[in-house]
Amino acid sequence: MEFGYILVIIIAIILLKSIRQINEYERGVKLRFGKFKSIMQPGWRLVLPIIDSMKKVDIRTKAVDVPEQDAITKDNVTIRINAVLYYKIFDASKVVLAVENYGFAVSQLAQTTMRNAVGAVSLDELLAERDKISTEICKIIDEATDPWGIKVENVELKDIKLPEEMQRVIAKVAEAEREKAAVITKAEGEVEASENLAKAAETMARTPGALHLRTLATLNDLSSDQSNTIIFAVPIEVLEAFKHGNASEAIGNMLKK
Repeated sequence: MEFGYILVIIIAIILLKSIRQINEYERGVKLRFGKFKSIMQPGWRLVLPIIDSMKKVDIRTKAVDVPEQDAITKDNVTIRINAVLYYKIFDASKVVLAVENYGFAVSQLAQTTMRNAVGAVSLDELLAERDKISTEICKIIDEATDPWGIKVENVELKDIKLPEEMQRVIAKVAEAEREKAAVITKAEGEVEASENLAKAAETMARTPGALHLRTLATLNDLSSDQSNTIIFAVPIEVLEAFKHGNASEAIGNMLKK
Protein backbone atom coordinates (compact mmCIF):
# COMPACT_ATOMS: atom_id res chain seq x y z
CA MET A 1 0.00 0.00 0.00
CA GLU A 2 2.80 2.39 0.84
CA PHE A 3 4.40 1.71 -2.53
CA GLY A 4 1.07 2.48 -4.21
CA TYR A 5 0.78 5.81 -2.42
CA ILE A 6 4.33 6.70 -3.37
CA LEU A 7 3.64 5.79 -7.00
CA VAL A 8 0.50 7.95 -7.05
CA ILE A 9 2.39 10.88 -5.57
CA ILE A 10 5.17 10.50 -8.14
CA ILE A 11 2.65 10.38 -10.99
CA ALA A 12 0.86 13.47 -9.60
CA ILE A 13 4.14 15.37 -9.38
CA ILE A 14 5.04 14.37 -12.94
CA LEU A 15 1.63 15.52 -14.19
CA LEU A 16 1.93 18.84 -12.38
CA LYS A 17 5.39 19.38 -13.83
CA SER A 18 4.08 18.43 -17.29
CA ILE A 19 1.32 21.05 -17.36
CA ARG A 20 2.45 24.30 -18.99
CA GLN A 21 0.43 27.48 -19.38
CA ILE A 22 0.59 29.34 -22.69
CA ASN A 23 -0.80 32.88 -22.59
CA GLU A 24 -2.99 34.37 -25.32
CA TYR A 25 -0.12 36.41 -26.77
CA GLU A 26 2.21 33.39 -26.90
CA ARG A 27 2.67 30.24 -28.93
CA GLY A 28 4.54 27.12 -27.83
CA VAL A 29 6.91 25.25 -30.11
CA LYS A 30 6.86 21.60 -29.02
CA LEU A 31 9.74 19.23 -29.73
CA ARG A 32 9.54 15.47 -29.14
CA PHE A 33 12.82 13.61 -28.94
CA GLY A 34 14.45 16.73 -30.41
CA LYS A 35 12.21 16.85 -33.47
CA PHE A 36 9.53 19.44 -34.20
CA LYS A 37 6.13 18.12 -33.14
CA SER A 38 3.60 20.98 -33.24
CA ILE A 39 2.76 24.58 -32.39
CA MET A 40 0.84 24.70 -29.13
CA GLN A 41 -2.02 27.18 -28.81
CA PRO A 42 -2.90 29.27 -25.68
CA GLY A 43 -4.17 27.41 -22.62
CA TRP A 44 -2.92 24.59 -20.39
CA ARG A 45 -0.87 22.10 -22.37
CA LEU A 46 0.77 18.79 -21.48
CA VAL A 47 4.54 18.54 -22.01
CA LEU A 48 5.94 15.18 -20.94
CA PRO A 49 9.28 15.37 -19.09
CA ILE A 50 12.34 13.94 -20.85
CA ILE A 51 10.25 13.08 -23.93
CA ASP A 52 9.00 16.57 -24.84
CA SER A 53 10.39 20.07 -24.64
CA MET A 54 8.69 23.38 -25.35
CA LYS A 55 9.83 26.90 -26.13
CA LYS A 56 7.44 29.83 -25.76
CA VAL A 57 7.41 32.54 -28.42
CA ASP A 58 5.88 35.99 -27.91
CA ILE A 59 3.92 36.95 -31.04
CA ARG A 60 3.15 40.55 -30.06
CA THR A 61 4.52 43.43 -32.13
CA LYS A 62 8.01 44.37 -31.00
CA ALA A 63 9.88 47.66 -31.36
CA VAL A 64 13.61 47.48 -32.01
CA ASP A 65 15.74 50.58 -31.55
CA VAL A 66 18.37 50.46 -34.29
CA PRO A 67 21.51 52.00 -32.70
CA GLU A 68 22.90 55.27 -33.99
CA GLN A 69 25.68 54.71 -36.50
CA ASP A 70 27.80 56.48 -39.08
CA ALA A 71 26.81 56.30 -42.73
CA ILE A 72 28.07 57.91 -45.94
CA THR A 73 25.62 59.24 -48.51
CA LYS A 74 26.00 58.95 -52.27
CA ASP A 75 27.57 62.43 -52.44
CA ASN A 76 30.17 61.48 -49.76
CA VAL A 77 28.64 63.27 -46.77
CA THR A 78 29.18 61.51 -43.44
CA ILE A 79 26.10 61.50 -41.21
CA ARG A 80 24.89 59.79 -38.04
CA ILE A 81 21.52 58.11 -38.28
CA ASN A 82 19.29 55.87 -36.18
CA ALA A 83 15.89 54.27 -36.64
CA VAL A 84 13.15 52.23 -34.98
CA LEU A 85 11.81 49.00 -36.47
CA TYR A 86 8.47 47.30 -35.73
CA TYR A 87 7.97 43.60 -36.39
CA LYS A 88 5.93 40.63 -35.26
CA ILE A 89 6.22 36.85 -35.54
CA PHE A 90 3.78 35.07 -37.83
CA ASP A 91 5.34 31.58 -37.65
CA ALA A 92 6.66 30.56 -34.22
CA SER A 93 8.22 27.34 -35.50
CA LYS A 94 10.47 29.15 -38.02
CA VAL A 95 11.64 31.62 -35.36
CA VAL A 96 12.83 28.70 -33.21
CA LEU A 97 14.14 26.39 -35.94
CA ALA A 98 15.45 28.78 -38.64
CA VAL A 99 17.39 31.40 -36.64
CA GLU A 100 19.27 31.20 -33.36
CA ASN A 101 18.57 34.64 -31.85
CA TYR A 102 15.93 36.34 -33.96
CA GLY A 103 15.98 39.63 -32.01
CA PHE A 104 19.73 40.11 -32.49
CA ALA A 105 19.52 38.96 -36.12
CA VAL A 106 16.78 41.48 -36.96
CA SER A 107 18.72 44.31 -35.32
CA GLN A 108 21.93 43.51 -37.22
CA LEU A 109 20.05 43.17 -40.51
CA ALA A 110 18.36 46.53 -39.94
CA GLN A 111 21.71 48.26 -39.33
CA THR A 112 23.37 46.94 -42.49
CA THR A 113 20.30 47.61 -44.62
CA MET A 114 20.02 51.17 -43.32
CA ARG A 115 23.67 51.89 -44.14
CA ASN A 116 23.26 50.49 -47.65
CA ALA A 117 20.07 52.51 -48.24
CA VAL A 118 21.71 55.74 -47.09
CA GLY A 119 24.71 55.09 -49.33
CA ALA A 120 22.44 54.81 -52.37
CA VAL A 121 20.97 58.34 -52.10
CA SER A 122 22.33 61.87 -51.83
CA LEU A 123 21.98 64.03 -48.73
CA ASP A 124 19.23 66.16 -50.30
CA GLU A 125 17.25 63.04 -51.24
CA LEU A 126 17.69 61.61 -47.74
CA LEU A 127 16.37 64.77 -46.09
CA ALA A 128 13.53 65.35 -48.57
CA GLU A 129 12.35 61.75 -49.07
CA ARG A 130 12.75 60.21 -45.62
CA ASP A 131 9.41 58.38 -45.77
CA LYS A 132 10.21 56.85 -49.16
CA ILE A 133 13.61 55.62 -47.97
CA SER A 134 12.05 54.19 -44.79
CA THR A 135 9.55 52.25 -46.92
CA GLU A 136 12.35 50.84 -49.07
CA ILE A 137 14.32 49.76 -45.98
CA CYS A 138 11.20 48.10 -44.55
CA LYS A 139 10.60 46.19 -47.79
CA ILE A 140 14.18 44.89 -47.94
CA ILE A 141 14.24 43.75 -44.30
CA ASP A 142 10.80 42.14 -44.61
CA GLU A 143 11.92 40.05 -47.58
CA ALA A 144 15.06 38.94 -45.71
CA THR A 145 13.22 37.99 -42.50
CA ASP A 146 10.35 36.15 -44.18
CA PRO A 147 12.18 32.76 -44.00
CA TRP A 148 12.54 33.36 -40.25
CA GLY A 149 8.78 33.67 -39.77
CA ILE A 150 8.99 37.40 -39.06
CA LYS A 151 6.86 40.15 -40.61
CA VAL A 152 8.41 43.65 -40.57
CA GLU A 153 5.53 46.11 -40.25
CA ASN A 154 7.28 49.48 -40.34
CA VAL A 155 10.65 51.23 -40.24
CA GLU A 156 11.01 54.88 -39.21
CA LEU A 157 14.20 56.93 -39.51
CA LYS A 158 14.28 58.79 -36.19
CA ASP A 159 17.18 61.23 -36.32
CA ILE A 160 19.69 62.36 -38.93
CA LYS A 161 22.68 64.27 -37.55
CA LEU A 162 24.84 66.31 -39.91
CA PRO A 163 28.39 67.60 -39.35
CA GLU A 164 28.56 71.15 -38.00
CA GLU A 165 30.14 72.43 -41.23
CA MET A 166 27.29 70.99 -43.27
CA GLN A 167 24.71 72.46 -40.89
CA ARG A 168 26.21 75.93 -41.39
CA VAL A 169 26.20 75.49 -45.18
CA ILE A 170 22.55 74.40 -45.19
CA ALA A 171 21.64 77.35 -42.94
CA LYS A 172 23.35 79.78 -45.33
CA VAL A 173 21.54 78.26 -48.31
CA ALA A 174 18.19 78.54 -46.54
CA GLU A 175 18.91 82.17 -45.60
CA ALA A 176 19.86 82.98 -49.20
CA GLU A 177 16.64 81.40 -50.45
CA ARG A 178 14.60 83.50 -48.02
CA GLU A 179 16.38 86.69 -49.10
CA LYS A 180 15.81 85.78 -52.74
CA ALA A 181 12.09 85.27 -52.10
CA ALA A 182 11.89 88.62 -50.24
CA VAL A 183 13.59 90.50 -53.09
CA ILE A 184 11.31 88.92 -55.67
CA THR A 185 8.21 89.73 -53.62
CA LYS A 186 9.35 93.34 -53.12
CA ALA A 187 10.07 93.76 -56.85
CA GLU A 188 6.67 92.32 -57.79
CA GLY A 189 5.03 94.73 -55.34
CA GLU A 190 6.86 97.71 -56.83
CA VAL A 191 5.84 96.71 -60.34
CA GLU A 192 2.21 96.36 -59.30
CA ALA A 193 2.30 99.70 -57.45
CA SER A 194 3.83 101.50 -60.44
CA GLU A 195 1.19 100.05 -62.74
CA ASN A 196 -1.57 101.24 -60.41
CA LEU A 197 0.00 104.71 -60.16
CA ALA A 198 0.20 104.91 -63.94
CA LYS A 199 -3.48 103.98 -64.23
CA ALA A 200 -4.39 106.60 -61.59
CA ALA A 201 -2.40 109.28 -63.42
CA GLU A 202 -4.12 108.45 -66.71
CA THR A 203 -7.53 108.61 -65.01
CA MET A 204 -6.78 112.02 -63.45
CA ALA A 205 -5.48 113.34 -66.75
CA ARG A 206 -8.72 112.40 -68.52
CA THR A 207 -11.05 113.71 -65.78
CA PRO A 208 -11.36 117.54 -65.30
CA GLY A 209 -11.00 118.62 -61.69
CA ALA A 210 -9.71 115.22 -60.51
CA LEU A 211 -6.37 116.70 -59.56
CA HIS A 212 -8.08 119.45 -57.48
CA LEU A 213 -10.17 116.86 -55.62
CA ARG A 214 -7.06 114.89 -54.90
CA THR A 215 -5.35 118.03 -53.64
CA LEU A 216 -8.26 118.80 -51.29
CA ALA A 217 -8.25 115.23 -50.00
CA THR A 218 -4.52 115.49 -49.29
CA LEU A 219 -5.02 118.76 -47.38
CA ASN A 220 -7.80 117.12 -45.36
CA ASP A 221 -5.50 114.27 -44.42
CA LEU A 222 -2.73 116.66 -43.42
CA SER A 223 -5.09 118.71 -41.25
CA SER A 224 -5.52 115.79 -38.85
CA ASP A 225 -1.77 115.78 -38.11
CA GLN A 226 -0.79 117.52 -34.84
CA SER A 227 2.46 118.80 -36.34
CA ASN A 228 3.17 122.55 -36.35
CA THR A 229 4.36 122.41 -39.93
CA ILE A 230 1.76 123.67 -42.42
CA ILE A 231 1.93 122.36 -45.97
CA PHE A 232 -0.03 123.97 -48.76
CA ALA A 233 -0.27 122.23 -52.11
CA VAL A 234 -0.38 124.58 -55.09
CA PRO A 235 -1.90 123.19 -58.29
CA ILE A 236 0.34 122.87 -61.34
CA GLU A 237 -1.84 125.35 -63.29
CA VAL A 238 -1.09 128.15 -60.80
CA LEU A 239 2.64 127.51 -60.95
CA GLU A 240 2.56 127.58 -64.73
CA ALA A 241 0.56 130.86 -64.61
CA PHE A 242 3.16 132.46 -62.32
CA LYS A 243 5.80 131.42 -64.75
CA HIS A 244 4.02 133.18 -67.66
CA GLY A 245 2.71 136.15 -65.63
CA ASN A 246 -0.99 135.10 -65.74
CA ALA A 247 -1.40 134.13 -62.09
CA SER A 248 -4.67 136.05 -61.42
CA GLU A 249 -6.34 134.60 -64.51
CA ALA A 250 -5.26 131.05 -63.61
CA ILE A 251 -6.53 131.39 -60.04
CA GLY A 252 -9.83 132.72 -61.28
CA ASN A 253 -10.24 129.82 -63.70
CA MET A 254 -9.40 127.38 -60.95
CA LEU A 255 -12.04 128.85 -58.63
CA LYS A 256 -14.65 128.70 -61.38
CA LYS A 257 -13.99 125.00 -61.76
